[in-house]
Amino acid sequence: MPSKLAVRSALLLTLAAVAVSAMAADPQDPLATAIASPSRTAKFTARDQYRHPLETLRFFGLQPNQTVVEISPGRGWYMEILAPYLREHGKYYAVIEAPDVAGATKETKENAAALRQRIADDPAHLGKVVISEWHPPQLSEICPPGTADVVLTFRNVHNWLETGEQQARFNAFFKALKPGGVLGVVEHRAKPGTSLEQMRKSGYMDEDYVKKLATTAGFRFAAESPINNNLKDTKDYPEGVWTLPPTLTLGDKDRDKYLAIGESDRMTLRFVKPTK
Repeated sequence: MPSKLAVRSALLLTLAAVAVSAMAADPQDPLATAIASPSRTAKFTARDQYRHPLETLRFFGLQPNQTVVEISPGRGWYMEILAPYLREHGKYYAVIEAPDVAGATKETKENAAALRQRIADDPAHLGKVVISEWHPPQLSEICPPGTADVVLTFRNVHNWLETGEQQARFNAFFKALKPGGVLGVVEHRAKPGTSLEQMRKSGYMDEDYVKKLATTAGFRFAAESPINNNLKDTKDYPEGVWTLPPTLTLGDKDRDKYLAIGESDRMTLRFVKPTK
């Protein structure tokens, strides 16, 4: 028999899906239009079933006239949605790890080059993207201070544990936002009480720890959504969260098993910068 928590989570997800289905059916909804655009990369749209972009962005309160800052967009999964959505009436910043600073990794350099090339290849949809480089603490200004309506970070917090810059990053988010602005965080969720060392190894983050980073920076916790929960994720894999798709670090070993689980269980948190 499923637990009360499982039943409650399933009910919340069902209600959210019903609400979002109604929005998706609205041909006047510009966010749904951006998500359904044929200009998106096919392998990216295949991940919609796990990442729920419409529900997630609606939860963070996005509007097409806002200034939105996305942290570390990687190869541009969310950028392909956000840049066209904000193109006419808003502004979209893609904040990348500075590729030319001392110690920049090969992955950092490759991601920066790939993102710039992706933008250059599609000026009709991505031509107004503003690229901002950062590398705390040397480079910590992600946009002009106090000008962003929304700052978004998707599955990045675990990466910052390696260098110990996680608090500096959240401080930068706070500085970038207007009073009343929103910080949206999606992150792999660890079992409660997971140690810092285990978080580093597994890629799963303790939800209370993430909330503490945000509130220490000055944010007020506002709400969380179950939309990216995955009750099938047991979080005990040989290669941590990277065992699951889309990475599938183990290759063909138990591939069907991990594909059946899907992408990780994720917290979806909304924080607000106080107005006073």
